[in-house]
Amino acid sequence: MAKHKKHKAKTPPTAGVSTIRTLALAATGVAVGLFGVLLARRRPGNAEHAAPDLALDQPRPGTIDRAPEAFRPDPTAAVPASEREGLRPATGPVPTIAAPRGSMRSQVG
Repeated sequence: MAKHKKHKAKTPPTAGVSTIRTLALAATGVAVGLFGVLLARRRPGNAEHAAPDLALDQPRPGTIDRAPEAFRPDPTAAVPASEREGLRPATGPVPTIAAPRGSMRSQVG
């Protein structure tokens, strides 16, 4: 004869770790959403300087208007030695996105 096992009485289900984790993630999502809404409603500050000469009610310079004499460069002036290096043309290899042909083969082996 087979022996019968006694069945234990079922206990009511309790909140498991996954349920608590889900509720915590939902609460975090709501908090982040509220923070985002509050951040979006905030008025941005003006970090730039006012430019009264660029205001819409100021007259616009025409095609014949030139800069004052003090602000015009002198095209006949000699270039100082300290600035000659910065004005030299670039003579190095041209940067490209694609590798030159055969470069991968030469690196392997």
